[in-house]
Amino acid sequence: MARVVLVTGVSSPLAARVAQTLSEQPGVRRVIGADSSPPPRHSQGIEYAHVDLHDGSLDRIVTDSGADLVLHLGLDTEGAPNREDNLLGTMRVLGAAQRSTTVRRLVVRSSATLDADDAAEVERHTRGLQRRRPDLSVALLRFANLIGPSADTPLTRYLDSRVVPTVLGSDPRVRFLHEDDGAEALVRMALSDGTGFFDVAGTDPVPLSQCLRRVGGQRLPVPARGLKVLSGLAKHGRIGYASSSTTRAVHAGLRTPGMDPDSLERVLDWSPAYSSAEAFESYAHSRTVSPPRGGRGLRPIHVLALARATLGR
Repeated sequence: MARVVLVTGVSSPLAARVAQTLSEQPGVRRVIGADSSPPPRHSQGIEYAHVDLHDGSLDRIVTDSGADLVLHLGLDTEGAPNREDNLLGTMRVLGAAQRSTTVRRLVVRSSATLDADDAAEVERHTRGLQRRRPDLSVALLRFANLIGPSADTPLTRYLDSRVVPTVLGSDPRVRFLHEDDGAEALVRMALSDGTGFFDVAGTDPVPLSQCLRRVGGQRLPVPARGLKVLSGLAKHGRIGYASSSTTRAVHAGLRTPGMDPDSLERVLDWSPAYSSAEAFESYAHSRTVSPPRGGRGLRPIHVLALARATLGR
């Protein structure tokens, strides 16, 4: 029987790309893209379905579509990067899959940029679904920091800034995943029968200091407590990484060296083509060719306020 696929989060380039690729696969009859905003205009082969996180529209879409394969790649992640909404979106998808009589396989994208509590909650609820629906084939992919020419995340906004606050005396090694490899991993996992929880990351983490030198960011080393000031500074000017939820995402993204992608390679007989350094270089080169717009970083008044708060003056 021809497959019907439902992909959430299709307003993002990654999810739209995955949905389009799946629509071109033999045996796939329909691909429905669900999100609060439509997919990019150039996307093809996707039937768009509008979803509101706060009503029952997702259940209706799953039921009406008859989808047997669901990929949860996000809901509202571009329009409202709020951790509560992102977690609510995951709960909605898991609940709809549990109640469906047609869904047979579910692939969930998680991320190293979720803080420990959020990641644990996503995994706890996913494992709970597996217990309640043992007939459902479930895979969860934990992505390292997604990066590449089209990536727009809290960490890339942090790296794009001219002045970048870092923790004094710390130079974390960061794992990256190129957006091409992220899309490939999702498509391969969706079409496989592999189940379990898998890390997806490029090899050889890169020191943060090396990343900042490559993109021209000026480090501003401050004691750890000084970084808490950023969320307060956010209301005084646009700082793309300074809200409380995105600051957590940046901090979580800088703590990724312990990821282990070996189990993914065994299940899919595949590994990312880009190392962490190569993935970052792809992103850095794109910024050299088309620099990001200004206005996202710390202004002099913010640096002064950060210094005063850090020194207790």
